[in-house]
Amino acid sequence: MNGLERPVRTSRHTGVRADAILAMALVGELTFPGPVMWLVSPWISDVKILDNSQGTYDALFDDNPPSSCSLADLLARIAMAGTSLTVVTRPDTHNARFLTRLNRLTPLHTVRIVRNPTVHEKTICGRDWMLTGSMNFTVRGLLENDEAVSYKVGGKDAAQARLELAQRWKEHQ
Repeated sequence: MNGLERPVRTSRHTGVRADAILAMALVGELTFPGPVMWLVSPWISDVKILDNSQGTYDALFDDNPPSSCSLADLLARIAMAGTSLTVVTRPDTHNARFLTRLNRLTPLHTVRIVRNPTVHEKTICGRDWMLTGSMNFTVRGLLENDEAVSYKVGGKDAAQARLELAQRWKEHQ
């Protein structure tokens, strides 16, 4: 299978947003966790990703399902399911709140954090999918800015991206 690719151009003016695509990709990863996952973005916020106020996703959670899940919540759940998660971001105070929350939600050494002042790539990559493009994983990136991203499922793109990310960031362990 060659996989499927969906280019998405987001804009506050058109109402097209990437948060629904990201939510479904992360729900899929939570349902069937892969061995390795990467989040690479210069700026990351703990933006709300999943609205569970109607109980739509109750089956994914324990006896006390949350009404919503942020990016840190979902990534922590995926990491605690056994996925090796690496987050690459800039050493900027903007990212500190997200990183602190992610670390607080996960056991020690569950998530690898790489801080690099020159990172500019924006990619999140799971078992057999990836979302990559101009979008930072922030409120503005996901909900407001005009962005061009590509969502790829299946094929070899995600596996190739994971290999390249591991090679690129291995010296930063």
